[in-house]
Amino acid sequence: MSVQGAGRWRTFVQTETGSAALLLVAVVAALLWANIDLHSYEAVWRTHLTIGLDAHHLSLDLHEWINAGLMSLFFFVVGLEARRDFDMGELRDRRWVLLSVIAGLGSMIVPALIYVAVNAGHDSVHGWGTAMSTDTAFALGILAVFGSRLPASLRAFMLSLSVVDDLVALVVIAVFYSESIHLSALFVAVGALLAIALLRAAGIRNGAYCAVLSVVVWLALHEAGVDPVVTGLAVGALVVAYPAPREDLEQASRLFRLFREQPTPELQRTAARGLSAAISPNERLEQRFLPWVSFGIVPLFALANAGIELSGPKLAGAFTSPITLGIVCGCLVGKIVGTVGSMAAAHLLSHGRLRPNVGWGSVSVGGAIAGAAFTVSLLIASLAFEGEELDEARIGILATLVGAFAVSWAVAGVIRLLPAARRARALLGDTDPITDLAVAVSSRHDRIRGSETAVVTVVEYGDFECPYCGQAEPTVRDLLGNESDVRYVWRHLPLTDVHPNAQLAAEASEAAARQDRFWEMHDLLLKRQDALSVQDLMGYAREIGLDLARFRDDLEHHRGARRVAEDVDSADLSGVSGTPTFFINGRRHYGAYDIAALTSAVEQARQRALAGRAGATHHETAAG
Repeated sequence: MSVQGAGRWRTFVQTETGSAALLLVAVVAALLWANIDLHSYEAVWRTHLTIGLDAHHLSLDLHEWINAGLMSLFFFVVGLEARRDFDMGELRDRRWVLLSVIAGLGSMIVPALIYVAVNAGHDSVHGWGTAMSTDTAFALGILAVFGSRLPASLRAFMLSLSVVDDLVALVVIAVFYSESIHLSALFVAVGALLAIALLRAAGIRNGAYCAVLSVVVWLALHEAGVDPVVTGLAVGALVVAYPAPREDLEQASRLFRLFREQPTPELQRTAARGLSAAISPNERLEQRFLPWVSFGIVPLFALANAGIELSGPKLAGAFTSPITLGIVCGCLVGKIVGTVGSMAAAHLLSHGRLRPNVGWGSVSVGGAIAGAAFTVSLLIASLAFEGEELDEARIGILATLVGAFAVSWAVAGVIRLLPAARRARALLGDTDPITDLAVAVSSRHDRIRGSETAVVTVVEYGDFECPYCGQAEPTVRDLLGNESDVRYVWRHLPLTDVHPNAQLAAEASEAAARQDRFWEMHDLLLKRQDALSVQDLMGYAREIGLDLARFRDDLEHHRGARRVAEDVDSADLSGVSGTPTFFINGRRHYGAYDIAALTSAVEQARQRALAGRAGATHHETAAG
């Protein structure tokens, strides 16, 4: 992966963590404001804002504009990430899609049933939707607190649950908490959504068309009596994600070179369009909206909805109220029971074909974290309750944030007490992970450094003239020096459109390989990337003791070109378009490639591999 990809991932993780912290600040600020001056707090959010002219206008108070308008962008980002996970992530395994749906439904149905049981015989029973939903921002924030103590794949598990959770919650809002539905307006909304889908299918990239149609969908749903926040999730899920194709990147390079030679405004616009077109619309849109949503919209939503008076009598009354107790019990107990129970049932009924991509311990921690209710629960509470009942619901929702963190910390603490082998299996499971590497490592074909029996295999697609590959080389050497059960594989990916000497350098390394000096030449080429002419290469061949006549003959007849082309073809099959790109035990590494990040990724892969071996041994013993 290129440094741009690594930076994008770091930015996303930092945004998640920072967003959760800012969200917590907004909650505290809302509580302080409401308890200092409740009248001014309520007055601000009741201020009306009107958009339009004369008879054609839309007038809502600020509270409604935030909850129904701005929150559509929050769900749009959720939809984008769901689609990216479906196209490029864990959800590529459609069995995992099915299991995520089952677990998501289980984690919502059980809390709703607990709420109904607690509120049976009370008018408040109709608020069962408040106990169903997990807050994505807080859940990922809690997960970030655990850091490397939990497997990285648990994040994909939590995201899968959150997507199903948000989708079902929005359907619940539309069906059970919306006013009478006007079918004519609903048909207009469906038609506009279909138009967006057709534009995407036709490859029309003009975002203005989709933006206008999205506004039409939102307005039509509002007029239909359906909460229009569903617009964001539906539109986001239509935006495809894919790795940057090599052809698009090469075209972008050509356009940039034209601009570099003649820096005119016209060529600047053409180059900018070419660079933009090389990235999938899903990634472009998420990069554009994620900071605004995380650092603006979601905290603003919290500020507008979390303000409640927290006097002693009110708290005492709330925690004896069936509304508060139903929400707290439903979220903190029902989420774990529903998540673990539904996945266990699916595993048994499918005779083991449906298994989570993490261990059952991680599933339990994930279920506990999922008990954090906030954004959607507050949204449903504002639709289901008012007055005193709404305050009781809000107190219950805020209590789940503290409770979810405490319960998940306790579950993780129990797992940490297990012996190392059992702990690894509890966290990582024994499911075979998705393999991103299209062409498996072969000792007969690949250039391998390290033992063939190593537990972990690190594959790098690299370019000898790429400065980022040169920067990554010391990290790789440190990794191999520190880890005895890791082997390293180099595969060629010369980016000839930006590195004119890369192909020649790759062929030189293969010419050295014909004299059993591949790694000596590999190391020299990465150390001296600014000197890769034929004369320089001949000097390196002399330095490492090669037969110079044979080396020159191999270079002149391009005898290594076929071997390099085979690596390039394997890169294309694996969706690799930039360097360096790392694969660890067949899984593409999307993080940074400093020593700490790669060591952590290798350790995760080692634990998963050892857990898989232990699981296989256990199954064989049981079968015997």
